[in-house]
Amino acid sequence: MAAVPPGRAAPLSHAEGLARIRLLRSARIGPVTFHQLLRQFGTAEAALAALPELAARGGLGRAGAQNYRPAAQGAIEAEIAATRRAGGRYLFHDSPDYPPLLRLADGAPPVLVARGDVRRAQGAAVALVGARDASGAARFLAREWGQKLAEMGFPVVSGLARGVDAAAHEGALAAATGAGTVAVVAGGVDVAYPPEHADLQARIAAEGLLLSEAPCGTQPTNRHFPARNRIIAGLAAGTVVVEAALRSGSLITARMAAEYGREVMAVPGSPLDARSHGTNTMIREGAILVQRVDDIAELLSHFDGQVHSRFAPERLRAAAAEAELPLAPAQAEAGADLAGRIAALLSPAPLPVDELVRQSGEAAASVQMALIELELAGRLQRHAGGKVSCQP
Repeated sequence: MAAVPPGRAAPLSHAEGLARIRLLRSARIGPVTFHQLLRQFGTAEAALAALPELAARGGLGRAGAQNYRPAAQGAIEAEIAATRRAGGRYLFHDSPDYPPLLRLADGAPPVLVARGDVRRAQGAAVALVGARDASGAARFLAREWGQKLAEMGFPVVSGLARGVDAAAHEGALAAATGAGTVAVVAGGVDVAYPPEHADLQARIAAEGLLLSEAPCGTQPTNRHFPARNRIIAGLAAGTVVVEAALRSGSLITARMAAEYGREVMAVPGSPLDARSHGTNTMIREGAILVQRVDDIAELLSHFDGQVHSRFAPERLRAAAAEAELPLAPAQAEAGADLAGRIAALLSPAPLPVDELVRQSGEAAASVQMALIELELAGRLQRHAGGKVSCQP
């Protein structure tokens, strides 16, 4: 099966690979919930079987739970066939070919669709991002730096958007030798977006690497782009914003990179150009000012592959470790009542999960399971930084 990654110490079976994709594509299952279910039940097949019961305990009730259905197996088999036709393959989070830096990022996709050379995402990459309506100078800089960084051995990561992104990819592809480029797309790896980048996307698939968490055939919509940006930030040891306005998706990428504990850099620009207001503000708020490609290389020259998020207090880490412990039967039986008590603590304002643990007085593992039940019932919304709120 194309979904089975090669070289695993314990090969993933055809059935389990398919089940993982089904689990991820099921309603109200995001990356955090996926990983918690896999830890709790051991396999995706077992987690799939438990979903209706969990949804019932989360508030749907027995009758409502009967209407909760995981993603249809036939639909997933059709997706896998489409991925094969597109020349893609699946990378699971525990596959040796899964990008190692991305694996460390909170909320990393449990399953990626890859088209191209997966080795391009194994090194200490640099994300070059910026404005879609970039100035000629910014495009020139992105192209030049993309080429030089690739030649220095840094894979160049970007989002295949117009402007700075496209220029960065083109520069990396122009390098005679080097680390190449990785494009993270918001839609399927077989969907050219924007349409004028069809040739560039095909060339990256042939000479570099295309990555997406979306199934083949997915047409990108506005909600897909912030999700794509978190993957760009997670893949890279450092993110460079070449040019960006104050309200820019590039600033979202930079913020996520900072949350992952990665280096964040910005190119200064004229205060007379609104396209530089975002990067200038980043520098004022602590981003590292870079003016030459050597500044980037010097900053990342001592990178050892170890990344530690500056936003991960020890208390949260302890709660996460406890959440990995399996629930005892007695705890599971008490889950229905606990889900109701946790729901009563939620409001539209996001609250850290460890605060819910403290206020409820319950074990972190029990609270995490109650949150899964509420999420499956459509009563919970997850936010960045390990926070949750009631569904608006």
